Amino acid sequence: MKNDNSILRQWHKPAAALLLLAAALLPNSLHAQAAINELSVAVDKPGAVIQPTMYGIFFEDINFGADGGLYAELIKNRSFEFENPFSGWVSFGNVTVQTKDPAFPRNPHYARLSYTGQITGTGLDNEGFRGIAIVKGEKYDLSFYARTSNNKGKSENDTVRVELINQGNNIFYTEKIGVNSAKWTKYTLSIAADGSCSKARLRLWLETPGTIDMDHVSLFPQKTFNNDPNGLRPDLAQALKDLHPGVFRFPGGCIVEGTTRATRYQWKNTVGPVENRPTNINRWNYTFPYKKFPDYYQSYGLGFYEYFRLAEEIGAEPLPVLNCGLSCQFENDPDTKENCAVKDLQPYIQDALDLIEFANGPVTSKWGKLRSDMGHPDPFHLKLLSVGNEQWSKLYIERLEPFVKAIRAKYPDIRIIGGAGPYSDGEEFDYLWPEMRRLQVNLVDEHFYKSPEWFLRNARRYDNYDRKGPKVFAGEYACHVEGQHNNFYSALCEAAFMTGFERNADVVNLCTYAPLFARIDAWQWRPDLIWFDNLRIAKTPNYYVQQLYGMNKGTRVLPLTANGQTLAGEEGIYATAALDEPTGDIIVKIANVNIQARRLSLTLDGLASGKHAGTLIRMNSTNLSLENTLDKPNEILPSTSEITTDGNKLGMTLPPLSFSVYRIKK
Repeated sequence: MKNDNSILRQWHKPAAALLLLAAALLPNSLHAQAAINELSVAVDKPGAVIQPTMYGIFFEDINFGADGGLYAELIKNRSFEFENPFSGWVSFGNVTVQTKDPAFPRNPHYARLSYTGQITGTGLDNEGFRGIAIVKGEKYDLSFYARTSNNKGKSENDTVRVELINQGNNIFYTEKIGVNSAKWTKYTLSIAADGSCSKARLRLWLETPGTIDMDHVSLFPQKTFNNDPNGLRPDLAQALKDLHPGVFRFPGGCIVEGTTRATRYQWKNTVGPVENRPTNINRWNYTFPYKKFPDYYQSYGLGFYEYFRLAEEIGAEPLPVLNCGLSCQFENDPDTKENCAVKDLQPYIQDALDLIEFANGPVTSKWGKLRSDMGHPDPFHLKLLSVGNEQWSKLYIERLEPFVKAIRAKYPDIRIIGGAGPYSDGEEFDYLWPEMRRLQVNLVDEHFYKSPEWFLRNARRYDNYDRKGPKVFAGEYACHVEGQHNNFYSALCEAAFMTGFERNADVVNLCTYAPLFARIDAWQWRPDLIWFDNLRIAKTPNYYVQQLYGMNKGTRVLPLTANGQTLAGEEGIYATAALDEPTGDIIVKIANVNIQARRLSLTLDGLASGKHAGTLIRMNSTNLSLENTLDKPNEILPSTSEITTDGNKLGMTLPPLSFSVYRIKK
């Protein structure tokens, strides 16, 4: 055996930091007491209710999370509506962009292709999102709207040749479509892929003399999540479902605000026929100059209807976030004209009321009818609504207040979420919380992107919160280690911190990690829960921590103590316990942030005599820098084993640097 110092030298620096921090966390009251050797859970004294919404997910269209990510559309700039209408396209021959008499008034641009007879031909190439992923044996639906300006007979067509081009510039699929109408008409083609390519291109040639107009060029895999039309990429959506989320917050944070009023997220632009949903620039196109993506826009093909459907399909409560009349306060001066004056807020407030009607209203109502016409006659049963994202100061309060009054008057059962600003403490945080109490919002949204040390020191953050005030929604949080990696170090710190969420379930009702998705070749922000490219997915250690909480949250908190006190970092141990009433299972979550193993005895007070079976799910690694990558997605995964109690006793050996979930059948 090597001594502790030699072990410490071989392990990564974060391990040493954890060891020193664990010692610093020891409260004075425990220094004089016996070491922690035994944990006690009062099985027969269930406490606070753990809300079904406790652990959820937050989606924002950042890091190409929607177009190019979760939304399964394979064509970029399908309606030629980017600032550069040929962004994503390479044109050759005589191709122009027109706006006269468009197919879709809210997407007025379209491409005009005129035959030149030159050897180069006339047509368009689309690169997709860093390439188009085509898998051999799968089927794809190509569609576009077109019209001809030629005076041909009914039997004569303008011919468009469709090609898929691989990375070696070789054609691996070709077919022809005839265009024969002077009116805008939808043309479709089912493609059975003869080969595979992760970065293919779509090419459209005009083969015959004449001129055609073309718009809304779409290429969709037939296999989407639940085979929904206009659907989602199945592996990414399934990864969300596998988290067992209780709540689904959408459509984002900062993109809800926008940098200007014109670029704010407006839910009414995201419903109805996808072809006529107006394209909007994504604020993450330009927010980070060192990570600028001029081709980052929102097609709104993934819109509010699709978000509600996704929430329903993954079993989560929908939680939409709406603009409160303020543009991003980080990007604008307080007196900017990009903020809506309080006296002019009524259209914004009406949008909120109309959204509730869209989600919950009868089919005889205006917005309920639209929901029904889109394919969902039954209501979505919306219960939660957030107004504003990371706003602060009086500017926010004087706008939030009329929203609260109007929603309360018409829909008193809707639970309203206000915000505590962008920071976890400080002047604005201290100003906003009393205002939230005064306005009597139901929940307050808190955000924290913090260091490992902060996460470990703040596991008691909610121990002393007002039990009678608004509840807490931890709407955005992530542990930021050096380099902002999604390594096991960050995941372990989050697991430890989250014991404080559960122990204080009478205060914390919802929590969501952020951000959710990131394209490996087009990201602006990290860490992120799930990384992906065109064909692959990597679930981070942080993902598996969230999944273990989501799958094992229980319904009631059980008192867990050591030496008569709760555990939130004492001797490097963080723990919480819960009862799952439907199954009767007792669930104990323990994070050991020490670099030594710990042997503990667990006593389940009130448990019936006899042996009780159960499972142990565990994540641990002596390499805190370990990550799951697209090339090595299984470097760190939870492992499961069977356990049995000896009466109401269970011996526990906690490996160093580990997160363990014990689930014992009552």
